[in-house]
Amino acid sequence: MLWAEESWGQSDSLKSKLDSTKSYTTARLEGESPRIDGLPDDKAWDQVPWGGGTFRQHSPDAGAPASVQTWFKILYDASNLYILFKNLDPEPSKIVKRMSRRDGFEGDWVEINIDSYADKRSAFSFTSSVSGVKGDEYVSNNGEDWDTSWDPIWYLKTSINAEGWIAELRIPLSQLRFTNKPEHVWGFQITRRFFRNQERSLWQYIPPTSAGWVHLFAELHGIKGIKPQKQLEVQPYIVTKAETYQKEEGNPFKTGQASDLAMGLDAKIGITSDITLDLTVNPDFGQVEADPSQVNLTAFELFFREQRPFFIEGNNTLNFPLADNNSDNLFYSRRIGRAPQGYPSLSANEYAKSDARTTILGAAKLTGKNHNGFSWGVLESVTSPEQATIDSAGKTKYQTIEPLTNYFVARAQQDINKGNTIVGAMFTATNRKIEDMSLAWLKKEAYSGGIDVMHSWAERKYFVSAKGFMSYVAGSPESMIETQRSSERYFQRPDNYHADVDSTRRSMLGTGGNVAIGKRSGNFTYNLRGSWMSPQLELNDLGYMRQTDQIRQSAFMQYRVTNPVGITRSQYYNVNQLQSWDFDGRTISRDYEANVYYELKNFWEVGTGIYYNEFYVSNADLRGGPALRYPGGIGGWFWISSDRRKKFYAGFGPNWFEGHDKYTNNQNLELNLVYRPFNALNISVTPSISHNLNQMQYVTTGDVSGTPRYMVGEIDQLTVRASIRVTYMLTPNLSIQYWGQPFGTSGQYTNYKYITDSRAETYQERYVPIPSDWLTSSGDQIVVDEGNNGSPEYSFHKPDFNFGQFRSNLVVRWEYVPGSTVFLVWTEEMNGAFYSPKDTTHSEYGFNFNQQAHNVFLLKFTYRFIL
Repeated sequence: MLWAEESWGQSDSLKSKLDSTKSYTTARLEGESPRIDGLPDDKAWDQVPWGGGTFRQHSPDAGAPASVQTWFKILYDASNLYILFKNLDPEPSKIVKRMSRRDGFEGDWVEINIDSYADKRSAFSFTSSVSGVKGDEYVSNNGEDWDTSWDPIWYLKTSINAEGWIAELRIPLSQLRFTNKPEHVWGFQITRRFFRNQERSLWQYIPPTSAGWVHLFAELHGIKGIKPQKQLEVQPYIVTKAETYQKEEGNPFKTGQASDLAMGLDAKIGITSDITLDLTVNPDFGQVEADPSQVNLTAFELFFREQRPFFIEGNNTLNFPLADNNSDNLFYSRRIGRAPQGYPSLSANEYAKSDARTTILGAAKLTGKNHNGFSWGVLESVTSPEQATIDSAGKTKYQTIEPLTNYFVARAQQDINKGNTIVGAMFTATNRKIEDMSLAWLKKEAYSGGIDVMHSWAERKYFVSAKGFMSYVAGSPESMIETQRSSERYFQRPDNYHADVDSTRRSMLGTGGNVAIGKRSGNFTYNLRGSWMSPQLELNDLGYMRQTDQIRQSAFMQYRVTNPVGITRSQYYNVNQLQSWDFDGRTISRDYEANVYYELKNFWEVGTGIYYNEFYVSNADLRGGPALRYPGGIGGWFWISSDRRKKFYAGFGPNWFEGHDKYTNNQNLELNLVYRPFNALNISVTPSISHNLNQMQYVTTGDVSGTPRYMVGEIDQLTVRASIRVTYMLTPNLSIQYWGQPFGTSGQYTNYKYITDSRAETYQERYVPIPSDWLTSSGDQIVVDEGNNGSPEYSFHKPDFNFGQFRSNLVVRWEYVPGSTVFLVWTEEMNGAFYSPKDTTHSEYGFNFNQQAHNVFLLKFTYRFIL
C-alpha cells in the first residue's frame, strides 16, 4: 500500500502545489470499544474507512511524496477519541525503536494535532513513538509555541508487523477542550517521522516556508452529540527527605544532618468546558534539576529558565515577551518562591538558619478560551513571610528576611478576522506586607501592564505588530532610592543628563514598547524592528528585565532553501543589523552579523557566522560611574555535527571575539557527544572551555579627596564545565536519569588602571595605568597609595578568585498508572576550588573539593484521582 512515487512525478511545479483542504469523516462507535493493545484486529475499526495514503514530505524534499506512507482511522464515543495508525515500512527490521523520557520524540513516531476549538490557532498534540513512549504538547499562536509541559492522561500501545508498525490510541475527551454544540468540525493534522531517512511527512501538506500551522489543518467531520467533559483531577503528594552535609562546630543549625516530611496537593478542575482551574497547595519541586553553575562578573542579574512543573505548564498563556531575541518579559515565574531577599544581622558568635527558597503557600491558575477566539489566563500566588532563626549564646530570636507577598498575573488575547488580527493585554501586580523596617528597601507594590497587536495579510505572508507596556512601583523613599540606583538604570551616573536620583520620590512610572513589520513566509523573509525602554521602567518584581534606558533599531533578512540542492538537504543564509541609543540620544552600539547553515545529504550539519561590533558604550559597567566606551571588535563562530541517526553523535563548536586595540580576547569551545549503545540507554557529555582576557574588567570604586576612582583591571579568566547526562528507560513509564556537572572557574587580575575620560576618542586616553609601586598587598586587601607618598588613599579586596563546584541529580521516575508517579531522588553538591596553571601554586588544572558533599535524598509519592 505504499504510495507510488511515479503517480505524482517529481517536477518542482508539483512539489510546490498546495493541497486543497482535506477531510476525514469519522463515526460514533457502536458496540464494544477497541481494546488498546497495539493490534488492528478489533471489529470496531471496521466501522470507519482508512484515511491517509497521500502523505507528502515536509522535509527534506518539501512537497515530494513521502518515502513511506501512513494510514489512519478515527472513531469516537461519548467519552473518548480512538485513533489507529498503520505506518507502512518495507523494511520493518530497520524501524528505530529508541526510547526516552516522555516528550523525548526519539526514533520513529507518528503524531496527531487536534484543533478541537476550531479556532485555527491552537491544538492538542499527541505523539506515539514506536517504542511506546508518549509525547504531548499544547500548540498555541498558530504553531509558534509548543508546550511540552502539558501532560494529559491518554493511552497508547504499539506493535511491529510485516508491513511496518501500528499505533493504537485512546484519548479521553476530558483532555480536550471544545464547545457545546450538536455537530463539530475540528481541524487536525497527522505528521509521520521516518527516522532513518530523517524525513517528516504530512497528510495535509503545509510547506516549511508557510506562515502559520494550525490554520492550514485538514478537517475532521462526523462528530455529533458529544458533550464537553468537565475535568476533575486531584493529585495529593507526600514527600520524605533526608540531608547530610558538612558539620560546623559550634553552629547549632549545622549538625551535619536533617530530615523532613511534607504533604501537599495539586488539582485540575474543569469549571466549564471553556475554563480550567489549576491549584497547588504547599508545592514541592524536589525532583527538579538544579540550575547550572555560573560566576557573574557583570552588573546584571542572571536569567535561569523555569523548571518547576506547575509554572511551566501553560506558561505560554501568561507570556508577554518585550522583544523577540532576549529573556525580557512582563512575567518571570521564578520571582515566585525566590530566595529570600533580606539577610539577618548577626553579631559575633551568632548563627542563623533560613530556607533557601521562599515558601509558596498556594497558587491558582485559571485559564480559558471560547469559540469566539477569546483566550485568557489568571495566576494568583501567595508566598509566606520568611524568618531567619538566630541563635545567640543559646537564646533564639527571629528576623524577617522576606515579607508576606501576593503575586497576580492576568493575560488575555482576542482573535479577529479569522486569526489575521490578534489583540492582547497583560497585567501583573506584586504586593508586599512590609512590617519589619529592615526590609523597607523593598518596594511595597509593583504593577506592570501591556497591550499588543499583530496583524497579518496576504495569507499571513506579511505582518505588522506593536507592543506598549508600562510599570508603576511605589514604596518608602529608601526603596525608591534603591530602585533609582540599581544596575538596571544607575540614575546616579555623572553623565546621566536625563534622570537624577530623587531622594523624596515615593513612586516611579516607566514605559516601553516596540513595533515591527516584515515578511515571514516564502524563501525570502525579513523584518524591521524598533523598540524603547525608558529609564524609569521597573519590571523585576514579577518580570525580568536586564537593563533600561535603551532605544533600539534592528533589521533581519533570511534566504532559505528547504529542498535538497547539490550536497545539501537545506540551506539558510541570515544577515542582521542592530543599532542602539540611550535616552540622552547618544549612540551606544552598532552591530552587524552574517551567518549560514547547511544540512547535508549525509545528515551532517554545518554552520558558521561572523560578527562585527563597531563600538559599544556601557552605562552600567562602572557601577554608577560614567558611561564607558569600548573599542569594538570582530568575532565569529563555527559549528559542525555528525549524523544524529547513528549510535554515536558528535558536535563541535568554537567561537571567538577579538577586540580592537586588543582590549579583549574571548575564546570558547564546546563539544557535544552522544552515545546510544542500545535503544533504552542514552549517554551524553557536553564539555566546554572558555578563556577570557579583558583589560577593562571593573574592580572597585575608590575615593581620592572626594573624587571617585573607577578602577578596572586586566582579568585572565578560565572556565571549564561538563554536563553529563544518562537516561536509561527500563520501560516507557520507568526511567533512571542522571545529570551531573563539574564546574570550575579561576580569574587573576593584573595591570590595574583607573578611568579618566571614559568616552575619549582613542582607547588609551580613557584610562591611566596604576604603577605597581602604588599597590601594596595587606592580607586579602590591596592598598592604593597614589604617588607612593606614604599616604594611602583607598583599598580594595583582592579580586582574584577560584571556584569549583560539582552538582548532580539522580532521579528514578515510575509512572505506575497514568498520571500517578513515584520519584526517588538523590541530589548532591560539592563546593571547593578550581586551579589553573596560571596560578603559580599549581602546575596543572584541578579541583579541590574541601568540604563534605551536601546530599539530599528524597522519596515522593503522588496519586492522581480522576473524579
